[in-house]
Amino acid sequence: MQITRLKVIGYRSIKAIDLKLGALNVICGANGTGKSNLYRSLHLLASAANGQLAHMIAHEGGMDSALWAGKRSKLDPTTFSVAIELDDLSYRLECGRVPDDARAFAGVVTKPGERWFGNDPDVKIESVSTDYRGKQVSILKRKRSHVTARDMDGRAIEYPLTGGDCESVLSCLREPHRFPDLSVLRQEFLGWRFYHHFRTDLHSPLRRQQIPVFTPVLSHSGSDLASALASIIAAGGEDVLSKNLERAFPGADLEIEMERRSVSFKLQMPGLYRPFSARELSDGTLQYLCLLAALCTERPPNLMVLNEPETSIHPDLFEPLAELLVDASKRSQLIVTTHARPLALAIEKIKGTHHAVIELEKVDGATRVIGSEAMEYDASDLEDED
Repeated sequence: MQITRLKVIGYRSIKAIDLKLGALNVICGANGTGKSNLYRSLHLLASAANGQLAHMIAHEGGMDSALWAGKRSKLDPTTFSVAIELDDLSYRLECGRVPDDARAFAGVVTKPGERWFGNDPDVKIESVSTDYRGKQVSILKRKRSHVTARDMDGRAIEYPLTGGDCESVLSCLREPHRFPDLSVLRQEFLGWRFYHHFRTDLHSPLRRQQIPVFTPVLSHSGSDLASALASIIAAGGEDVLSKNLERAFPGADLEIEMERRSVSFKLQMPGLYRPFSARELSDGTLQYLCLLAALCTERPPNLMVLNEPETSIHPDLFEPLAELLVDASKRSQLIVTTHARPLALAIEKIKGTHHAVIELEKVDGATRVIGSEAMEYDASDLEDED
């Protein structure tokens, strides 16, 4: 499934934004314009599906940090909403603060006004719908702890919420065979891949020998890079890997050293008498090899999201990086955030691709798409239909 639309309201620097998405989406803008917040908004949905929503919000600083940080009136709701439209399903998650009278735990004596876990997200609304002959049919409708779901026979029944108020229904799905649409959506979210930062400092695990493990999917940290590169070759992807390596480093040759208890790699550059080990490679070269391992995977996901992949990479590599991204977008939907306008331009120059370049700016503290009219932020956007 492919995301065709992303709508985010009231989240961090995003007051209200509505994006139409294609196969390759490049979100660019200066530092501080809100690119990473769009990245995080999608990561929230994946976290909701795997039961880590509260932990991700806590990692960001709790609900105080997650909610719209700009000016608001007393009538504005203190919630945020992330909604997506896929090929045939729509999903929406709205979270706010824990009510003063909620989260009372048995046996816990609290002081007046004190709430345990009061900075957790409180799921106010969660909904799933599908388009049936031009009409939206509800599959899941949740208002706090009251949940109605449509089962495999098409009946709307009350669904017992087995998780807490800070958890998504998707993460608490106990009978997936009875709710196939919800199960498919959960698996879709769990299959998304996010790459935000690869450590390339001298003490990075990327630079060390690793225990060899067949690794068809590079970890989000890239710490299993040697195994991931070796796995691409073992799975028959050596030609694709070599082609993209040649684009970036003409004449270079990747050497995998596989032993029973260790695996490592070296890069032989033209004109040099010996190959360089991972410990000797520059930060930018190591970053690029991580991107090769992520994007040349023999097991492509439906969606891959990369946050500022050009980090540490010299502008001379933007053109081969653009070609790498375009090629990968033919197998996976890509959403790429970048502050490097030349990278976006390099992607635009490649003909025959279906891509969108979305430029962001900050207006009165709010993230906005350049050239678009500001969306209004009001309570009606964050209220479920009756």
